[in-house]
Amino acid sequence: MTAQQRWQAAMMDNYGTPALELVRGEGATVFDADGTPYLDLVGGIAVNALGHAHPAVVKAVSEQVATLGHTSNLYINPVALSLAETLLDVAGLSGKVLFCNSGAEAVEGATKITRLTGKSKLVACDGGFHGRTMGALSVTGQPSKREPFEPLLPDVTHVPFGDAAALESAVDGDTAAVFIEPVLGEGGVVPAPDGFLQAAREITSNAGALLVLDEVQTGIGRLGSWFAFQQAGVTPDVITLAKGLGGGLPLGAVIGVGEAGELLKPGQHGTTFGGNPIACAAGLAVIRTIREHGLLDHVDTLGKDLAAGVAKLDHPLVSEVRGTGLLQGIGLTKPVAPAVATAAQRAGYLVNPVRPDTIRLAPPLIITERQVVDFLAALPAALDHGLQAGQES
Repeated sequence: MTAQQRWQAAMMDNYGTPALELVRGEGATVFDADGTPYLDLVGGIAVNALGHAHPAVVKAVSEQVATLGHTSNLYINPVALSLAETLLDVAGLSGKVLFCNSGAEAVEGATKITRLTGKSKLVACDGGFHGRTMGALSVTGQPSKREPFEPLLPDVTHVPFGDAAALESAVDGDTAAVFIEPVLGEGGVVPAPDGFLQAAREITSNAGALLVLDEVQTGIGRLGSWFAFQQAGVTPDVITLAKGLGGGLPLGAVIGVGEAGELLKPGQHGTTFGGNPIACAAGLAVIRTIREHGLLDHVDTLGKDLAAGVAKLDHPLVSEVRGTGLLQGIGLTKPVAPAVATAAQRAGYLVNPVRPDTIRLAPPLIITERQVVDFLAALPAALDHGLQAGQES
């Protein structure tokens, strides 16, 4: 049996059946079962911040699993404690940290925190993606993902992303919180318009509501800063994290800033695996490596080079390039992103057709300038294939 046949026989069909089997990775390169290399511009969907098999992560995880693998939260685990202190340090905030295992769980935890304000009304944005668990799905602004599972949480209002006037109209004294992605990820790599996050901060503050920034995809260096809120110059009340935080291991976190960090009381929330020492050791290795290797500056510079390089191609299929740092979206003039991704894969490059008209790029933060140049040289042929597919359809 092929791997695809075994998948179909053993796995539920929620992902369909992937066409490619990956068996090994090194740096920003992955290899399939036949040994064919691919430059990984998906990064496990913005997860593999340091790429694959990074020595710092391998060392940290290996040493930790040989020392203390799991404790639960019935006991102090010094690795989780160190990571919490480190997160607050790089965030430059006074607050408290709650660890969990994924972005959706972080959003669930944040949602429970907002309920402890005594209010239940939530506001989120059209096109936003916050996860697929029932609470996270309630604030996700994508009807196709929501509708099969309704009814979801009540009292959730969605407004157009980036529309400050609509947000102000939706937020009132009964609003517990506003949930916003600084950059829509699954929504097509759409950065918040200038001034929107600042307006959201003012609107929520005036209404006595919490501002929850979902930095699951944008946090931990992805944009060339530790967090997107730092670029915007705002201080949220709650931040959700995951993806790149664990460098490939399942690790999420909620940061409650100031008074928001004091809302959860003993017995009101819990997680068996949250703060697992092995995952937290990986998280510490990720942050330490980003710091020691100057990767924030590297991401900022290379992201600008990547965006400029795509724009410079002046290809008729490319409508725009959106994003910041190493979270980039190539907007297409036709809904042929899957065809472009297929052609890129054949040429040895993995990209993500996140929407029919958008290619998402979220490579490891350690990707090299040479690798970016090679991708830009190969991209026109993949775009040509997509253009031809659009003409034939």
